[in-house]
Amino acid sequence: MAGVDRALWQKIVQDVIAQGGNFIRPWFTQLQPLSLEHGLLEIETPGPEENAYCVKYVSRLFTEAAQHATGRLVGVCFLPQAAARSQEEAELSRVVNEFLPETGEKATEESAGVRLSEDYTFDNFVAGPCNRLAHAACLAVGDSPGKAYNPLFVHGPSGLGKTHLLQAACHRVFDSLETPNVEYLSCETFVNHFIESVGRGELHDFRYRYRHVDVLVIDDIQFLADHEQSQEEFFHTFNTLYQDKKQIILSSDRSPGDTLLEERLISRFNWGLVARIDRPCYETRVAILRKKAKQRNIDLSEDVTCLIAATIDSNTRELEGAIAKVAMLAQVTDRPIDQILVQEALGCNTEFTRREISIDDIMNAVTRRFDVRLIDLQSKKRTRSIALPRQICMYLARSLTRHSLEEIGGYFGGRDHTTVLHAKKTIEALRQKDPQFQATLEKLAETVKAGQ
Repeated sequence: MAGVDRALWQKIVQDVIAQGGNFIRPWFTQLQPLSLEHGLLEIETPGPEENAYCVKYVSRLFTEAAQHATGRLVGVCFLPQAAARSQEEAELSRVVNEFLPETGEKATEESAGVRLSEDYTFDNFVAGPCNRLAHAACLAVGDSPGKAYNPLFVHGPSGLGKTHLLQAACHRVFDSLETPNVEYLSCETFVNHFIESVGRGELHDFRYRYRHVDVLVIDDIQFLADHEQSQEEFFHTFNTLYQDKKQIILSSDRSPGDTLLEERLISRFNWGLVARIDRPCYETRVAILRKKAKQRNIDLSEDVTCLIAATIDSNTRELEGAIAKVAMLAQVTDRPIDQILVQEALGCNTEFTRREISIDDIMNAVTRRFDVRLIDLQSKKRTRSIALPRQICMYLARSLTRHSLEEIGGYFGGRDHTTVLHAKKTIEALRQKDPQFQATLEKLAETVKAGQ
């Protein structure tokens, strides 16, 4: 442990895992304690980007964990590996020497100034019922930018893979076009570029940059809502690109109509394809865990995979965080990854996590909450007092159990899979519009999980 007691480092890591939440990253297993001297704990990170992340997001987390473990006032300092620094310098030199504009080489992400994650490709994305339309649409625009769906608007709650799909589409464009001009950026960056260009009197350069691209990809477009002048500029940029048949891809955490943007922008977003991403169902969560574990060479048994999938039912980001927590705890404690370690890493209640949730559990909770009869939920009755609780049952069954659409539909009076999909869509819409309904759903889900 290079000057840091192994048991002490284990305590620090366990505290970080317990308190870290969504800030835990898969590469945390590569963090190494270098020394603990004069009240300063030095931790080596895999590289410059990881180092910057630790300094910005988890410095306080590790500091509090170190102080708790040592019982003393301790500071934390993150240092990137020397090898990683050298590698970054070599890579920068390679890009400068090999991809100068006059060489005529095929454009790449580096030479075009686009920073894309190597992990965010279609090969690494798990498609399921929750994201199938968005996945297929991004594949199509990546293969034929400006022709398939233009604009493409992908929306859904945070952590479900919108950024992954947008970057995967960009990767695809670089493969499909000979010399693509791609701009991929966040909405915040677009606004900042606009403000800076106005301040420097370089608005012409700004417009040339964004209106002469093959593909413009902007993440979190909803942040334009508070910037009237930026909306005006984006409106004209959108029109120019659309008329020139250049591809526009946008993402948001809400649908176009809920973005609070100008009506003329909302109407244009609806010109193309609007694709929603929903929370992953149980089967998709299992598939995501298998894919992520394989990418990181982490051996998860089927029991462990199912346990994590049943415990984390929110989004892809939290599933990745769960794998990171489990792998990190297994590494520092030198223990195999089994159900006991998973329960410890994720703070699970043992009795709850070993329970297999059934549709009967869901129906019992719903009948108590809405004062309806089981026989009515499985009947052909369509009155709202029966239809809404039935749709809630279908929604929760899809989210909390392993049953397929057909199995769920069959359980409720022999209905087909399209009825279950409709129920899921209806409940999702109500969740977004009504915070009280959202709270009711969450309470029901907690009740079912707890077996009450």
